[in-house]
Amino acid sequence: MLSFNQTINNRQNFILTGIPGMPEKDFWLALSLCLLYSFTFLGNVTILAVIKVEQHLHEPMYYFLATLLATDLSLSLSSMPTMISVHWLSWCSVTLDVCVTQVFFIHTLGGVESGVLAAMAFDCFMVICFPLHYDTIITHGFIGRIGAAVLLQSVGTVRPVPSLIKRLPFCHSNTLSHAYCLHQDAMRLACADTRVNSIYGLLAVIFIIVLDALILLASYFLIFQAVLGIASWEERLKALSTCLSHICAMLLFYVPLTGMTGSHCVGRHLSPVVHTVMAGTYLPPPSVLSLTVYSVRTKQICQWIVQVFPGGRVGS
Repeated sequence: MLSFNQTINNRQNFILTGIPGMPEKDFWLALSLCLLYSFTFLGNVTILAVIKVEQHLHEPMYYFLATLLATDLSLSLSSMPTMISVHWLSWCSVTLDVCVTQVFFIHTLGGVESGVLAAMAFDCFMVICFPLHYDTIITHGFIGRIGAAVLLQSVGTVRPVPSLIKRLPFCHSNTLSHAYCLHQDAMRLACADTRVNSIYGLLAVIFIIVLDALILLASYFLIFQAVLGIASWEERLKALSTCLSHICAMLLFYVPLTGMTGSHCVGRHLSPVVHTVMAGTYLPPPSVLSLTVYSVRTKQICQWIVQVFPGGRVGS
């Protein structure tokens, strides 16, 4: 009877995975993760504070940037507790409730980030294609409505996912592929029919990620079409430079996401180390790189960074 109860309890827990076969490397990975999370937290909070305090940064572009950075920060923090506990403290077991909560936040925030990137693409489109109408369309109220719509879309779409996971029985392996929980990773461990989970997961991806990707592609198609209509090469480069930071942020989000999705689609044929590497590059590094890109590419933020160093001055 005791053995049966233990089996039932084990079904309610998941085992998170560090570096397979290389436990001695976990400390260095944990140290790297701590540095990445620390840099992400301090950098994002600093820039968000700058945007809030500096009145001349109260413009649509910086509101979108603040939303993106806040989402990046939240997405990183949603994975941090389990990643640090696994790689540093060797605490690998999490309850089902903790796992599905993490699933909800990671997937919801991923959807929000995708939506914010799509909104920023539309913002770039308006700046380049309709500069005379920009101020009348991209208002504070419009930005607020876009933000609320993106949040509601993501929360509403991802909300059923925890319930879909909790209804599944886990009677065999309960070892996940990463140091944090994802829907597709938990779903594959179930010893029951998961077609409902698979279909809903596909529909959620289409409704959020694919739809946002289509908005991005359409926006940039129209942007490049407008840029090609400019006679001067100098003016063309100037117009494209306004989108460069956003293009980098877009690639930093979608490339790791595509890699992570692909690794799960062909997961049975990949080494466990590949899953660990994909998990490590999916959340923390893109946030750091996106933060760095916007800090370097945005003139006003660069000027503020120069000011905070001893002897620094604006325009130096």
